[in-house]
Amino acid sequence: MNLEYYNKYPDEHGKFGKFGGMFTPEVLMPAAEELEKAFNSLFYTDKFQKELNLLLKDYAGRPTPLYYAKRLSEKLKCKIYLKREDLLHGGAHKINNTLGQALLAKKMGKKRLIAETGAGQHGFATAIVGAFFGFPTEIYMGAEDVERQKYNVLRMKLLGAKIRTVTSGSQTLKDAINEALRDWITNVQTTYYLIGSVVGFHPYPLIVREFQRIIGKEIKKQILEKENKLPNAIFACIGGGSNAIGAFYDFIEDQSVDLYGVEAEGKKNDPNMTGASLNLGTNGVFHGAHIKVLQDKYGQIKTSYSVSAGLDYPGVGPEHCFLKEIKRLKTGMATDEEALSAFNLLSKTEGIIPALEPAHALAYLVKIADKFDKNDIVVLNLSGHGGKDLGIVQQFMGDL
Repeated sequence: MNLEYYNKYPDEHGKFGKFGGMFTPEVLMPAAEELEKAFNSLFYTDKFQKELNLLLKDYAGRPTPLYYAKRLSEKLKCKIYLKREDLLHGGAHKINNTLGQALLAKKMGKKRLIAETGAGQHGFATAIVGAFFGFPTEIYMGAEDVERQKYNVLRMKLLGAKIRTVTSGSQTLKDAINEALRDWITNVQTTYYLIGSVVGFHPYPLIVREFQRIIGKEIKKQILEKENKLPNAIFACIGGGSNAIGAFYDFIEDQSVDLYGVEAEGKKNDPNMTGASLNLGTNGVFHGAHIKVLQDKYGQIKTSYSVSAGLDYPGVGPEHCFLKEIKRLKTGMATDEEALSAFNLLSKTEGIIPALEPAHALAYLVKIADKFDKNDIVVLNLSGHGGKDLGIVQQFMGDL
């Protein structure tokens, strides 16, 4: 099947098939349209690309290595490469997107940045670019995430960002987004809302995807240089899904490459303690887009859960929903316990401490490793470093 995918999705209405769109309050429609127009007129120009690429190279630290994990490969009996996004400035892939959007905000004449964050990595990356470009920056973060991600909260404050603690709802990422949207509605003329994942209403899923595509572009170039062929599979964790779409996008029409998106199953055998929207969600509208979402029979959003704050979100990006529907994306889940075990495995076999988010992707690879033979090539997108998670992991050290 020839998908003829590129340049077709999203369509002019911001839709990926039936998913996506612009289900947004009327008061925000002018802002969304202004953002779409600015992105389309600036992003594709040589001047913008040159400025962005220089920042990614000299400030963020691109390209990141594609590292052959020899001991891990021997253990799982296939050839495993790690895309080392954990080595970027800030310790995660998030800087790819925040640098791009902050540069866009500057060229749009905006005076202030706001953002939402769960695990704190996007908030930290936004605080970095806020300091770099000289933007006053405010970060909305759920009270539960403020408590379990104290390390990132301190780093954001050190960079001059103000933390707005959200105490409504489940006090996690979805509630932080709600409060950030309320702020944006009030201050739309001066403020740029820097969304951290491929979620929300159009054009955000498109914008974030384009800024994260650098991951997959580098993977393709690097694996061809190292192996002279494409990988058999690429694995990435999915919360909202920015690191995953970044790794996957440039391989969508390479159908010999299986794409595995791994969600947080959460508590084992407890469907009420999960973050697995693609696997367990149903169709609905959430944060301005038609997506797969965890909701009850009345359409009320359920409280999501994961040991990993970055995967604790009851929705998922619309493009991932579409890719799963057309059977281009394979999905899996990993429990808290499996992710912690994978965290321990990578730390002890390769001397690399992963964030709990990509530890879920590794956990699922461990579960299905017998699908691959010793000559098969598997790329795992190591989207972040585990420094931010050591407080959480410490609670489970007896289980490692």
